[in-house]
Amino acid sequence: MNDTVVVRPNRSAHARQDLVCLPFCGGGAGAYMGWASAMPPGTDLAAVCYPGRDGRYMEEYAHDWDALAEDAIAALTSLTERPYVLFGHSLGGLLAFDVTVRLRKRGAPAPRSLVLSAVGAPRPGLSARDMFPGTPWVESSDEELVEWMQTFGILPDYALDDSELKDMAVEIMRADLRVRDSYECSEEVTIDLPVLLLTGEEDTVIPPDAGQQWKKVAVGEFQHDLLPGAHFYTPDVWSSLPSRMASLGS
Repeated sequence: MNDTVVVRPNRSAHARQDLVCLPFCGGGAGAYMGWASAMPPGTDLAAVCYPGRDGRYMEEYAHDWDALAEDAIAALTSLTERPYVLFGHSLGGLLAFDVTVRLRKRGAPAPRSLVLSAVGAPRPGLSARDMFPGTPWVESSDEELVEWMQTFGILPDYALDDSELKDMAVEIMRADLRVRDSYECSEEVTIDLPVLLLTGEEDTVIPPDAGQQWKKVAVGEFQHDLLPGAHFYTPDVWSSLPSRMASLGS
């Protein structure tokens, strides 16, 4: 797999596993690069880059959920060297769950464990909008998307003064929302590998009963950690997440 699809800031021949990260709405692989220096011994960091951004900016965005899921699966199936823990935040968390279900249905190598961060649990009849009730929608105005990204630190201050960067960020965010809103859960699904759910104490983006709902889906080893902060926690908590999750299922 091209290193523009799976980004590895550091690569160790002695690592025993990978921590593979899937980006959130409006984000890219770069959101996780700061974790490289915080990885526990024996674990390498890898981040999947979605089409249309970072090193794949010349590619078209995924046009719907299935396209993004299959793109992520292609990236994950290229990781054949060692076991991996799969992490996803917000949209990335829903994607991490869905691609794991797909991989296991196909009998393909799958993550040894999942870390699902700031995401509601899927169930039939529940739309993606129901799982993320506090987020903007694809129909939101550019100004609303900019305000959202600025509030949660997705859009750096310097981009606000650069119309080209700001327009690009809005375009990526809207493309991700369009994909997210095409997600459908068509059947009851459970998963029996180790799952760690992370949610923020002040997160108003996801349903307040997300933990109880995930317990019905994650029927194997399950742990729910309630962390300080809102949808992206606090900066200190965010930067310490690798040490919290890399040992899951090991």
